[in-house]
Amino acid sequence: MDFQTQNTATCEAGQAFNAHDASKLDVFPAFVKVAGKSVVIVGGGEEAVAKLRLLSETNARLVVIAPEINASMRTAIVAANAQWIERDFQFEDFADAALVFTAQEDETLDSSAVEAARMVGVPVNAVDKPHLCDFITPSIVNRAPVVVAVSTNGTAPVLARRLKASIEKLLPSRTGALARFADAFRGAVTRTGKDGRERRLFWERFFDGEPAAAVLDGDMGKACHSARELLSQDEDGQGFVSLIGAGPGAEDLLTLRAHRVLQNADVVMHDALVPDEIVRMSRRDAEVISVGKRKGCHSKSQAEINTLLVEKAKQGLKVVRLKSGDPMIFGRAGEEIATMRANDVSYEIIPGVTSALAGAAEAEIPLTLRGTASSAVFTTGHDLKGDLLPDWANLALSGATISVYMGRTVARETAQRLQDAGLHSTTPVAVLENIGRRDARRQVGTLADLQNLADEKSKTAAALIIIGEAVAGINLNKCEPLGSEIKFSSTLEGLAA
Repeated sequence: MDFQTQNTATCEAGQAFNAHDASKLDVFPAFVKVAGKSVVIVGGGEEAVAKLRLLSETNARLVVIAPEINASMRTAIVAANAQWIERDFQFEDFADAALVFTAQEDETLDSSAVEAARMVGVPVNAVDKPHLCDFITPSIVNRAPVVVAVSTNGTAPVLARRLKASIEKLLPSRTGALARFADAFRGAVTRTGKDGRERRLFWERFFDGEPAAAVLDGDMGKACHSARELLSQDEDGQGFVSLIGAGPGAEDLLTLRAHRVLQNADVVMHDALVPDEIVRMSRRDAEVISVGKRKGCHSKSQAEINTLLVEKAKQGLKVVRLKSGDPMIFGRAGEEIATMRANDVSYEIIPGVTSALAGAAEAEIPLTLRGTASSAVFTTGHDLKGDLLPDWANLALSGATISVYMGRTVARETAQRLQDAGLHSTTPVAVLENIGRRDARRQVGTLADLQNLADEKSKTAAALIIIGEAVAGINLNKCEPLGSEIKFSSTLEGLAA
């Protein structure tokens, strides 16, 4: 083939590819009703066994057709209460079936079964032979009657399994029981005469509140009581405030509960350190308000934030106060809680992964270490301004691992005061910036090196300082020196023994 011919063929192939819109589905998802109907599996080997086990989660009448079956299939047939027809398939075997699966592990045999099924108009799936299939079997999350199907159209089966695993974590094992309970309660809701908006608000509160929580806990008596109580409440009552910890910044460190509540919020008030990727997890029509406070730049005072929380809740809205890290650790949640109590506003607190824990895990620093550090302290350096050494500094002298939040501006003073108090200048120190993010930075050195923290490269990034002998357990391969060089070796050497 000459260059011109080859180039023409390449262009034609490219045009054909471009004509295929990758953003549109090549398969259309649908759920087939199989309860009480026959589903036929052709084959007696391991591929057929896997399909039988999957189909045994349905209420279909299962029929296995194969002249021979292996020991696993015999066990699976008994467990699934399936019928075994001990011969090769025949044309009429498929006539009354809802679906046919052929898993004979032979292209020619499977092709024959596919042709026979199509002749009687029954959809057929040839296991691991997508070019022969009328439909694709997805990865299934079974929370009957709730079912979630995941498919990549055969392009990435490992990804489909990973997505299935993620969804299984999101759906409690009693999700099906919750769906059945809601269905049983639907008639009572209809009889109240509530209009469409009122019913929507009721079901949102039902699934977000005590009725759903009680069902998922298995307490059906409490679920019935709380559902009836909710049904009698005024739908235009007070709203609700959720104080949520967004974690250190990584999206996948947000808790499942925080994600669920965030998606249901009417109003989201977020701090400056919460990444946009997490803020965008809120529903599209939610009102998003930045109330961030950075050093020397407050968009809203704490008093203004407290007032806004109450105002929005009094309007009957679901309000999320989204904070970096954990709301109960240097998040001023105490002041907001006091405001909620004083104004009779209902609220909840959803914890997040605080920076010290996330940073220690990321940098592989054991905050407590057998024989080295038996306690860990979370603090800020701002209480070093007085004449007396704070209690946490005395704990550092006794061997505790100290995590100093918001420590950049007081790094030099922290180092000097601790050395003056008797902590050795060679005590290991780690400085962690942008924890949980792609631009994370980890520096390691000694207490004497802390004066180098205010360099130009990182002067605007939030910094967590960890001080103590346990810091020497850090993974040095992930770090850069805080001073001219790293002056200690890992204390973890030999602990494996």
